[in-house]
Amino acid sequence: MSLPLAAEEMTKSQQAVAYYNDNNIEQAIKILQSIPEDEKNAEDWLLMGNLLQDNDQNAEAVFMYKRSILTDKKYYKPYYNLANIYLSEERPLMAIDNYKTVTHLKPDFPYAYYNMGCAYLRLGDIKKAKKYFAKAVELKNTEPDFQYNLAYCYKKLNKPKQASKHLEFYNKLIETN
Repeated sequence: MSLPLAAEEMTKSQQAVAYYNDNNIEQAIKILQSIPEDEKNAEDWLLMGNLLQDNDQNAEAVFMYKRSILTDKKYYKPYYNLANIYLSEERPLMAIDNYKTVTHLKPDFPYAYYNMGCAYLRLGDIKKAKKYFAKAVELKNTEPDFQYNLAYCYKKLNKPKQASKHLEFYNKLIETN
């Protein structure tokens, strides 16, 4: 797959993203590798991490996400991706630390709250999980998983009316999808 004619006007970073979006992974990697290390921006490191994570190379992806953070501490995406890796590796406390950073940097990002709720579920802290699922629902109430997990927490907290309400909403969302 080749880039559009305007590729000459694109930066190497933009070209790498375009190749990645076209699923031309080899070319994206080639372009990223051609950028000198001291010229890579946070997005370059993030994309390198994504490519590695997509290839199940989580340890290497973690390294790249940390490089992204070193390049721009206010960029929320590498913290989010790090947290997701930690959550998948059953390290919920490390995941929570990173999700908290995400919610501080981007307080309107519902998936960080949702995944933080999932981390608290893994720790068995239903009350905190409910709090974060509720925040995710507040920000985006059309996501079925948000509704389902909030219903689950209410059920575990012996609040059947709230559980039923969110489960009904979940079922309606599933039916319309």
